Amino acid sequence: MKKYLNLKTTLNLGLMVAGLGIFASCNDDPEPEMPFTPGMETFDYGFNEGQLLDNPATAYNGDGEGDHPRNLSAQLEITEMENGNAEVTVRLENGLDGMQYPVHAHDAADPSTTPNGTPYNETPNGDIFAEMITISDGMGSKTMQTDMDYNMLLDTYEGFLVVHDPTQDISTVDLTTYLVLGTFAQDLPEAEANLRTETFMYDFNEGQLLDNTDLAYEGDHGRNLMAEIMVEENIDGTAKITISLMNTMEGMTYMVHAHDAADPSTTPNGTPYNETPNGDIFAGGIEGNGGTVMAENELEISYNELTRMYEGFLVVHDPTQEISTTDLTTYLVLGAFAR
Repeated sequence: MKKYLNLKTTLNLGLMVAGLGIFASCNDDPEPEMPFTPGMETFDYGFNEGQLLDNPATAYNGDGEGDHPRNLSAQLEITEMENGNAEVTVRLENGLDGMQYPVHAHDAADPSTTPNGTPYNETPNGDIFAEMITISDGMGSKTMQTDMDYNMLLDTYEGFLVVHDPTQDISTVDLTTYLVLGTFAQDLPEAEANLRTETFMYDFNEGQLLDNTDLAYEGDHGRNLMAEIMVEENIDGTAKITISLMNTMEGMTYMVHAHDAADPSTTPNGTPYNETPNGDIFAGGIEGNGGTVMAENELEISYNELTRMYEGFLVVHDPTQEISTTDLTTYLVLGAFAR
């Protein structure tokens, strides 16, 4: 009986030791690793209207060599990679399809030490971001992995984010060519767009356009009628025109046309313009009221293209006689369009 008790006790002790061993081995298992949760910050940048330096003279110059809409915007996204370094993504919105935009990070610098007095190094920092972004359907983006610590890039890097204008030669010193100019990793709030307006006045047709009095108006309409074209720039870069007629006859419909300039040797009647009006610019009737009347048209071409490159004529036809596209003596107004 004693042997049996001793055996039973031994078995119980063995089971307890084995259990403790299993428990100990379970406690020795490594703790499961927590999944990596990357840090991420995004920053939005409005169009360069001079707001970064609070100086309108540094805003994008629409009257310069470029011709870009003022609704482009950028977003900078900085993401932490598993090795602790930063990944940089730049996204552009409302870009021009098919165009390549140079986008650069420029290190801040003491202007007294830079060749042209810029507050940044003119050579982009390709270790942070220096890429070409191609636009499709108005959008484009590019991502770069850096060797800089995520937190250092966010907290200690001092520099600028610049989006250059692809419609003109690149410059690293002329801030008025920059579509976006902002502090790197800081929001750049949108500012009021510097949209342009220009007005062109037209006197009655006395033959002055072609310096030939034989082409002056002949008819019964009062010779005090005048015209005005107002061209307004839209935020998307296109133009809106408003044509006003002054001293009109009440109840009479004035046909007002834009006619594209042409080589007289190529036109049926030797006119220096295409006889068919260009309805994309303007072609319509304006009802007279005894005073001033007006009509508008939204164009597909840009403000600069209309006021710099479009070659054509503004014609106001006489409502008191049959319309002609060849007899200039029936034109109440004849002038260069938007000039």
